Amino acid sequence: MINDPELVRRMAEDPRTRDLGREFIVKTAPYRYSYNFTWMGVPIIQVPQDMIAMQEIIFSVRPELIIETGIAHGGSIIYYASLLELLESAGAAAAGAKVLGIDIDIRPHNRDRIESHPMYERIEMIEGSSIDPEVLARVGRKAAGKQRILVALDSNHTHEHVRKELELYSPFVGKGSYLVVFDTVVEDMPEDAFPDRPWGVGNNPKTAVREFLAASDRFVVDRELESRLLITVAPSGYLKCVMD
Repeated sequence: MINDPELVRRMAEDPRTRDLGREFIVKTAPYRYSYNFTWMGVPIIQVPQDMIAMQEIIFSVRPELIIETGIAHGGSIIYYASLLELLESAGAAAAGAKVLGIDIDIRPHNRDRIESHPMYERIEMIEGSSIDPEVLARVGRKAAGKQRILVALDSNHTHEHVRKELELYSPFVGKGSYLVVFDTVVEDMPEDAFPDRPWGVGNNPKTAVREFLAASDRFVVDRELESRLLITVAPSGYLKCVMD
């Protein structure tokens, strides 16, 4: 049986197996494991399990627009655009579905690579802080009239920034779609894992998610999806919208 719910439940409830998933992230982080992969020739800073999870979500939601904060090298927005291309070619997605990437600093070589990519016709980019009112206004114009929007947050990982992103971007997500918060795993890492970063244990996307969920009844953590992944940088970060 494919995706046996009972086996998934037992796997998720097995403490040692669950710990092995977390330990894999911790042990491979110093070797920059998530930097090892590309999608259609472009670096994508993700672990493969989370890429598969996003594929499942995109197929299920069939979004008209995917919004991602944090572009980096561009692999993720290329990945999402290619999935939308496949869905449309199969008659399973809205014509002209787009990916909107937002980053405070789109470096010229990354912009050039993205803009010259075959998937670029499905991509738009905004340079600026994701929480800047002017940027948000531009996002709002792009989202106007769209019924199915998927949001992925993967920019500045401090509690304050992510909490603000959750507040500002959650209204774009309707019932049945997802608000995905990456790098919640920072909370589960060793205290000294990020010596050169402004985030760390107690100040990260997971602490922001906890605060957000305590104040909102529109979203729940998709535990079933997380249980199947086992290895993920987004524990408690796959938020499904259950209420318009």
